[in-house]
Amino acid sequence: MSVPTQIDMTGIGVQIAWDDGRICTYPYRYLRLQCACAACVEEMTGRPLLNISAVPDDIIAADHLLVGKYAVQFLWTDGHDSGIYPFEMLLRLAANDSAVICEGE
Repeated sequence: MSVPTQIDMTGIGVQIAWDDGRICTYPYRYLRLQCACAACVEEMTGRPLLNISAVPDDIIAADHLLVGKYAVQFLWTDGHDSGIYPFEMLLRLAANDSAVICEGE
């Protein structure tokens, strides 16, 4: 599995350089809406709990933290910071969702 070599906050989103040479940009609001933490998704049923309309259009990730060797946690400008984004999930989004813009594939 690929791992990030660099994570940057750009004007349009979180840009991740992967060790396989790809550089993928995940738009901020798109990425915030993918959060799967217990406050955003009901743990037992998988039912979405996040009120999408409450997420500002101009939200950005103010910072990030690496979680072990498998995920990244973002600190969002709406105050949300409990979600983790496993590398596997980020790679799946890059491969399957046209909202994520990748170069070097």
